[in-house]
Amino acid sequence: MCSVLGVSKSGYFKWLKRPKSDRQKRHEKLSQEILQTHLEYKQRYGSVKITKTLNKRGIKVSERTVSRIMTKNDWKSCTVRKYKATTNSKHQHPVSENVLNRQFKASKPNQLWVTDITYIPTNEGWLYLATVMDLYSRKIVGWAMDKTMTKELVIAALNMAYHRQKPGKGVIHHSDRGVQYASYEYQKLLKQYHMTSSMSRKGNCYDNACIESFHGILKRELVYQTKYKTRQEARESLFEYIEFFYNSKRIHSTLNYHTPNEFERLYNQSAA
Repeated sequence: MCSVLGVSKSGYFKWLKRPKSDRQKRHEKLSQEILQTHLEYKQRYGSVKITKTLNKRGIKVSERTVSRIMTKNDWKSCTVRKYKATTNSKHQHPVSENVLNRQFKASKPNQLWVTDITYIPTNEGWLYLATVMDLYSRKIVGWAMDKTMTKELVIAALNMAYHRQKPGKGVIHHSDRGVQYASYEYQKLLKQYHMTSSMSRKGNCYDNACIESFHGILKRELVYQTKYKTRQEARESLFEYIEFFYNSKRIHSTLNYHTPNEFERLYNQSAA
């Protein structure tokens, strides 16, 4: 090899024994920090969020440097896959007008809530997940899971959100036109909680884009990376993701790289 490279054997071995420069040491330490963060967040973060996380921890580095190191080592975030879920909107129940009208930015917590249902595959069959999101903090304030997609499922998610957040009157509650949300029982509960019902226009998925985006993130970062044997196994995994990762640990660019819980807490502190 030395003859091919055109160097002497003594020169080669001298090069091997040469101590690492300070620059090499800094680069190796930074690479370790990037890898540790990448693994800490279960390979769900790309270079932008890893950079923001390191900066918040006092490690000054540019997104370009992080991206270069990740590319060199083939450290990638989870692969994006599309997922389409549909609910039954062919029913005889009254449908609310689209009060939200794609105004996805709230000025305070418990002002605008959006909700939807998604499907989780397991070897036992589908597990259905209903979630309620507060648009101010993007926090999942309520959720419920069951093996059937019924009005009881979405009622359970709404009840969790209401008792957890204890909102005042006037929350705008937005959903699709699914029979579960349009049911007499669900609409009665909204009136009991003094909420204003809003529903997407027919066949327009963009009217409920934020909660559908969350379900897409959930699928990309967790569900597509896991094969669930049982519904109970999926339940435990989804609970851990929503409460301990998404709400508490995952930073969001729309929240100035805070977590939903942090963003809500900052508002409450400023209001107090």
